[in-house]
Amino acid sequence: MAGWIGKVLRVNLSKNTWAVEDLDPDLAREFLGGRGLGTKILFDEVDPKVDPLGPKNKLIMITGPLTGTFAPAAGRYMVVTKSPLTGGIASSNSGGHFGAELKFAGYDAIIFEGKAEKPVYLWIYNDKVEIRPADQLWGKTTHETEDLIHQETDPDAKIAGIGPAGEKLVRFAGIVNEKARAAGRSGVGAVMGSKNLKAVAVRGTRGIKVARPEEFRRAALMALEKIKSSPTTAVGLPTYGTASLVNVINAHGIFPTRNFQTGVFPTADKTGGETIRATIEIRNKACFACPIACGPATEIKNPKFKGSGEGPEYETTWSMGACCGIDNLDAITKAHYICNELGMDPISFGVTLACAMEMYEKGYLSFKETGAVLNFGNEDALVEMATKTGRREGFGDILAEGSMRMAEKYGHPELSMAVKGQEFPAYDGRGAQGMGLQYATSNRGACHVRGYMISPEILGIPQKLDPFSTKEKAGWTIGFQNSTAMLDSCGICLFNTFAIGADEIHALLVPATGIEYTKESMLKAGERIWNLERLFNLKAGLSSKDDTLPKRLLEEPLPEGPAKGQVVRLSEMLPEYYQLRGWDENGVPTKEKMKELNLA
Repeated sequence: MAGWIGKVLRVNLSKNTWAVEDLDPDLAREFLGGRGLGTKILFDEVDPKVDPLGPKNKLIMITGPLTGTFAPAAGRYMVVTKSPLTGGIASSNSGGHFGAELKFAGYDAIIFEGKAEKPVYLWIYNDKVEIRPADQLWGKTTHETEDLIHQETDPDAKIAGIGPAGEKLVRFAGIVNEKARAAGRSGVGAVMGSKNLKAVAVRGTRGIKVARPEEFRRAALMALEKIKSSPTTAVGLPTYGTASLVNVINAHGIFPTRNFQTGVFPTADKTGGETIRATIEIRNKACFACPIACGPATEIKNPKFKGSGEGPEYETTWSMGACCGIDNLDAITKAHYICNELGMDPISFGVTLACAMEMYEKGYLSFKETGAVLNFGNEDALVEMATKTGRREGFGDILAEGSMRMAEKYGHPELSMAVKGQEFPAYDGRGAQGMGLQYATSNRGACHVRGYMISPEILGIPQKLDPFSTKEKAGWTIGFQNSTAMLDSCGICLFNTFAIGADEIHALLVPATGIEYTKESMLKAGERIWNLERLFNLKAGLSSKDDTLPKRLLEEPLPEGPAKGQVVRLSEMLPEYYQLRGWDENGVPTKEKMKELNLA
């Protein structure tokens, strides 16, 4: 079964043992790999009601059948576990080179079980596997950890690890590979920290075989040609990175500002991709096999915030920028570097800080409690709180719990801009109805990459939809959700889909694996994955009551800009969404749907 290596490395941290197992070919066929297969393993092996930070939870690092091949941008891997932020399923996606290197070493996935007695890291060199002591690494940043492990192992090793945020169980801690790429959302780094697992280092020297090489080569070249011909993937993203969206989204009046109090940030252009390129960018960087190269390598020369690294991306220029009322790009970038070094999701951090800022300005939080002046626009507080949150120091210990728990603690849960406990990304659903529905129904809480309805509603890809209309948005949202589940499972980057679609992905998947998927069966696998995630969440205790949005988005119209007067009309879309999904009125997959998807 080409495309897959066919091997899974199972590591029991409690027993300090490891074993290599064969990948189940039937499960791989049904769930594709990556996000899908990781979800199936978690569903079969972990009680959804376990403590996410307890030893009975498992952490799964898993690639897709296209990961490590020369398909465009085929460097993705997933981290699947139970989330300490939402209590539901977490599946966090990362790029870089780590996923491909894992395949080159001979493994499709690593399953971590139990908890190590003392800090450890895993070292893989092809067939050689060692669980090594990591006491000397505990407390180190992700950058320091990577440098030290390179000295102990191989300078060409690819390393995924946690920083102090993961060690201290910050609920939105991430796993950072190669210092700047991250499985960032849903707290997967906290799960890693709870297991006393500091890092995974891997060096692989083997190739990956595909089933029909010549056919695969032709399909890869055709997909590459389309990516190089698209204005978005050939010009926009390589030139200005993801932050090229800043001015676009702000111009549509859906750039959430000051904790979603409005959708227009007057000085947004100071933080956009054009400004990044003109002021702090050194060059752009690419992940494995990526022709797009959207990642900016940057340097801050301002002595006050001096530093260098990668980013910021669109989401973080927003979460620590407009959402906090800050337009100082140097301060935003410095806070972004801190999040990478401490191993922390900058989206959840920024939105949680914005929530605290609104509570501070409204008198619900005092200086005595925060130890800092948390007014919107306070760039010094942003940088200070990034460090304190990642290390759980002072008020950072409260921010580390996320906005939902923090807002509940101080009696104002309505000010948490989150779904299922996970903070929103950088689009206001009030001015993009499908995006609002996507947020409410996302299996991992508020998320932009579990459907990305911004593509048709704002960017007009693959066709332009009226963002203020609720008509047909349920069907479109379902289609996008199923497609991204499929894509995440194959192991290629979402940004490919600005230029290629299901036809090109199907043309890659079949010769890579040798399995005669039809385009319909490939997309059906995406639907199967989405429904299995839903089943996990239902068993974990989530329900249709969690398919909702903050009161602000449902009842407070946007006060200005092109989307002025809009709220998310969720009640017009959610019943149709359930119906089209084949779920009952309580959002539970019916027996008929379960049978259709071979989940019964």
